[in-house]
Amino acid sequence: MRISTQTLYAQSMRSMNQQQAELSHVGQQIASGQRVMRPSDDPQAASRAVQVSQAQAITSQYTDSRVSARNALSMEESVLNSVGNAVSSAKTLMLEAANGTLTNADRASIASQLQGVYETVLGQANATDGNGRYLFGGYQDKSVPFVMSGGAVTYTVIDPNQDTSRQQQIDASRLMDVSDTGSTVFQGTRGATGFMAVAESGNTGSVTFKGRPNVVNSSDPNFGTPFKIAFSVTAGVATYEIQDGSGSVLQAAQPYQSGQAIQYGGLSLSLSGTPANGDAIAVDQAQNFNTDLFKTFEKALAILKQPADTPAQQAALQNTLGNAMTEFDGSLDNVLMVRASVGSRLNELDVIDKVASNRQLNYAQTKSDLVDLDYNSAISEYSLRNVGLQAAQKAFVSMKQMNLFDLL
Repeated sequence: MRISTQTLYAQSMRSMNQQQAELSHVGQQIASGQRVMRPSDDPQAASRAVQVSQAQAITSQYTDSRVSARNALSMEESVLNSVGNAVSSAKTLMLEAANGTLTNADRASIASQLQGVYETVLGQANATDGNGRYLFGGYQDKSVPFVMSGGAVTYTVIDPNQDTSRQQQIDASRLMDVSDTGSTVFQGTRGATGFMAVAESGNTGSVTFKGRPNVVNSSDPNFGTPFKIAFSVTAGVATYEIQDGSGSVLQAAQPYQSGQAIQYGGLSLSLSGTPANGDAIAVDQAQNFNTDLFKTFEKALAILKQPADTPAQQAALQNTLGNAMTEFDGSLDNVLMVRASVGSRLNELDVIDKVASNRQLNYAQTKSDLVDLDYNSAISEYSLRNVGLQAAQKAFVSMKQMNLFDLL
């Protein structure tokens, strides 16, 4: 069969072009450091590399989300630290005010100091982040959560759907609270533990109590049941009976003596002083009484600004200050619990960051295994392609000389 000169030339050109293209492709791989520069190089590896890149981008987005969450929680932790210090200062002032040797003017001076602490806590409760959002406003974070009106502070977030902690997705399977509501921090009940005794506001006698009721028998069938110690005075003789919240008698009347310990429901409360007819003292679990930090401030300020000249006024002063100290203790414990929760969330963010960092390294290694170049094999292939191109060129030169005219 006769092969034309044109066919030989065309085949030689195709061979050289192919060798040149393959050599150029390997050179591009070496220059870029990637084995897969386009999907046609390895469709399966290219598809998997796209999936890995998407996973890397999602992980990077969650990393940015954790930065935002950490900033918000760090701000809250700082504010809670200031609130805790302020409540501790308030407790110190309560102890100072309970000194029986102080005059009305002395207590007024303490009230002035307590007023400053009160306003400091209010300012912290209305703290904002760097974007102007109120830290303790829940999802209603564009309006002031605590407003003072008529000498009392009111929590404005009353919608249950708004009064919830703001949440943020910090990882594929973790939705974290990045804030705490004002009701949780400043009206929370988690710190109100144990039992409390509270003298009713209408008392006119001088009965006082110190501290909390003591638990003497937790197995008592009435343990934990709220009750009231109701006094009656007839012909100068004082008696008391135990009543429930509706006034029904739980324990029949008994003689009262100053300094005695009254027991009911596994609790014991020591009382001193002289009651007036109709006086009463309520006993219940601490969380069922006032747990609002601002109301505690307001109650303490009100009693400190009043004169304490009569035995009844002095008894009201001592009982109110004692309750205020107990409530401040509960509020401080609650703030510390919230702060501990914030700290645990910050620690969790650190742990998730480490996990995400390791995950990103794994993604990078996987992607490298899929598309990155093995330089040793690539250089060897480049040399081989270069030899192939030179051979094709030499064959073409030799073929050009196969001409009858050269033999004439």
